[in-house]
Amino acid sequence: MSWWNRKPQEERARWVLEPLLGVGPLRFGMDPEQVQAALGGALVSVSQTSDGRLAWQLYPDVGVTAIYGHGPCLVAVAVDPWCGPLVRLGDVDLIARVPSEVRADIRGLARSARVSVRSNWSGDPEVAAWGLSMGAAQDWGSPSEEATRKDRVITHALLVGPELAEDPYATAPVIGWYDVREARPNPGTSPLPPQERPHWAWTPLTGVGPLRFGMTVNQVSAALGWEAPAIRRGWNLWAGRGAGPWYLREEQFDGSGVTAHYWSPEGPPTLAAVTVDGRTGPQVDWDGIGLIGRPVSEVDAEVIRRIEERGLEWVVHCGGGPGPEELNMYVRATRAGDTVVSGARFFAPDWEDRG
Repeated sequence: MSWWNRKPQEERARWVLEPLLGVGPLRFGMDPEQVQAALGGALVSVSQTSDGRLAWQLYPDVGVTAIYGHGPCLVAVAVDPWCGPLVRLGDVDLIARVPSEVRADIRGLARSARVSVRSNWSGDPEVAAWGLSMGAAQDWGSPSEEATRKDRVITHALLVGPELAEDPYATAPVIGWYDVREARPNPGTSPLPPQERPHWAWTPLTGVGPLRFGMTVNQVSAALGWEAPAIRRGWNLWAGRGAGPWYLREEQFDGSGVTAHYWSPEGPPTLAAVTVDGRTGPQVDWDGIGLIGRPVSEVDAEVIRRIEERGLEWVVHCGGGPGPEELNMYVRATRAGDTVVSGARFFAPDWEDRG
């Protein structure tokens, strides 16, 4: 998905979803050449293979990703919220809308059709009978405006054929495109009010709150009152080539509202970055600016203004958020229902930030 290619709605194609059969000019079962022809010869910007076969192809000008199963044959289509076609099912528009409104419309349509609606990993509606799984991403200003983040999310969709419909995000083709098995589940709706958040001090390049860069895993746990991580994520250096060493990458502490990121180039993992969750994390200030749990557009504007007032350089990190380059901090966005609120990431001077 590419927010920088966003298009006004009047310039976007309008497609109809035919459940389990196809969407717009695309039909499940097509081979890659047929997909490209159906898209008018659109160019592929990224192709990904898995186990020696084509796994998916991104068509940025159209705003869709074609996901392939064995053959390769088209088994799923992901529709971009910012520039993808405006897909319609019955009388319901699915793409680039407020998620709660789409959820209500889908439930109404499902009642009429007597099919069941469940929630997927992100808390958005999923209908197996239609091969439909909804999602949402942060909205951005129009192409004619400066590239600024908005305080809302808009809908996108994953549309699948019959063989994937029962649980799309658990199937091998979709995992090969977007693996959510370690993703944060349903992000909820309401952020904690400021009075219910502890206040943490931030010492740039050194640490935030009780956490100091360079801490061991046990020291991080002790600093957080021995809270057990809700999720531990890592990676295998020899993935796909048999057993090998597993390296701890991050621990998510839901009680504290933070994620600890580790780096272990030559030994035991040590703390290299801390992400403070916008919904539940502690409040952290920088130069009088509250960074956490606020409308993200306000925090972005205040941070950029303060950086410029202080004569610092500012950069936009891969998550889309600004921050002072010299201080290794940037503003992140956390989904809260139909909106986004501000979080932040703080990282050590010698850590190559990975978004």
